[in-house]
Amino acid sequence: MKTRRGRNQLAHSRLLGFTMAELLVVVAIISLFVLLAQLHLFGLLRKNTFRAQIQELVSTMQMAASAAAESDRRYEVIIDIAEQGYLLRQITSPDLSQVLDEEIIVQDDLSSSCRLVYVEFDDREYTNEGRAKFRAGHAGWAYGGKIVLLDEKDQPYSIVVNRLNRIVALEKGDVGLLLPKPGDELPF
Repeated sequence: MKTRRGRNQLAHSRLLGFTMAELLVVVAIISLFVLLAQLHLFGLLRKNTFRAQIQELVSTMQMAASAAAESDRRYEVIIDIAEQGYLLRQITSPDLSQVLDEEIIVQDDLSSSCRLVYVEFDDREYTNEGRAKFRAGHAGWAYGGKIVLLDEKDQPYSIVVNRLNRIVALEKGDVGLLLPKPGDELPF
């Protein structure tokens, strides 16, 4: 009887050992899947961070245009390339060079996954440093143009500000602006 019991215990312990090995393999496979899911999720979050930041800037531009169209107030979106940020303010003083704290409606900085590169206006003015200002009044934007940004993979995106129809649109790539030819008369 002891021999039979000894064999049963030996078989039982082998069965437990085999089950433990299987369990370790399953845990390793699940850990691998979790790691892959985390890497994928981290990539999506980085992409969404860029998308969220660029969409917030587009929304700020649209807010300035619509608020100005619905009132007699003037608004200004200042793109600060050097500081990698922007702000929206309601213009209340005749001195446009000074931004008062009470005028600021929105102020935000961009992260390293969303970089401002340059601003080009539809009158052929261009800047890749300092500040660029888009002003909106009841009649629309004072200047149109584009704001070019790069994502974390250095892919360009353009925020196009159309002064004729007040539309602010996000386009993939560094899009070209429709510029008048030198000497052409503008209809406005």
